[in-house]
Amino acid sequence: MASPPPVSVFILSRNEEAKIGPALESVAWASEIVVIDSFSTDRTLEIAARHGARVVQIKFEGFGALRQAGIEHTREPWIFSLDADERCTPEARDEILRIVADPQSADAYLVPRRNLLLGRRISHGGWYPDYRQPQLFRRGRMTYAAKDDVHEGWTLNGRIGRMSHPILQIPYRTLAEAIDKMNRYSSLGIAKQERNRASASYTLSFLRALGAFFKAYVLQLGFLDGGPGLVIAVLRFENSFYKHAKLVEHRLPPSGEA
Repeated sequence: MASPPPVSVFILSRNEEAKIGPALESVAWASEIVVIDSFSTDRTLEIAARHGARVVQIKFEGFGALRQAGIEHTREPWIFSLDADERCTPEARDEILRIVADPQSADAYLVPRRNLLLGRRISHGGWYPDYRQPQLFRRGRMTYAAKDDVHEGWTLNGRIGRMSHPILQIPYRTLAEAIDKMNRYSSLGIAKQERNRASASYTLSFLRALGAFFKAYVLQLGFLDGGPGLVIAVLRFENSFYKHAKLVEHRLPPSGEA
């Protein structure tokens, strides 16, 4: 019987009972699965236990800190970061196994994601290949910016590569969920904008939002994805506008007076 590959998987969770089961099933091939949970109150922990995952409870103080905890609470030479709304495909799994078996492999890999929205596979609008931080990397070569609440930065000591085969992501089950996530992430991003000394005004917020819509729908060919492509462009508009407008609001005097 072949030994399991030297890969640890970590998954972030908080009340993800509707999503985490298929994510865990998709990485059942890994030698270790760790769920970094922020005190879920639904059936997330029960589902994780049923799939043989080890659960580590970490208070939510930003996604950067959670992902860094994922590194610290795993043990294998290679680490694969998967979100609860992502699924590792068989093709991506086989590519990962080839990478970790090759001593000449790079130290970290960007992983393409194929998004599903409103029943359609999205190919445009900036949603494919839709890389985020490197999701596969050697232990000791990469760290996350623990102070980042959202859209967390990362530092790599080594070579970076790109995988060819995508994983799947199902970011929103409903439009209400998409709006809720947009609202939450635009609020979490305020602290990072302040650290970067970002400029902000309501007019600039609107102009940036128009630019985000035009880029997603026209320049990135979102219109080719039909209705879902239009939804993505509108979400980009809203996310950009509220991200910057909330920064203006944040900088108002406590009384709310100019």
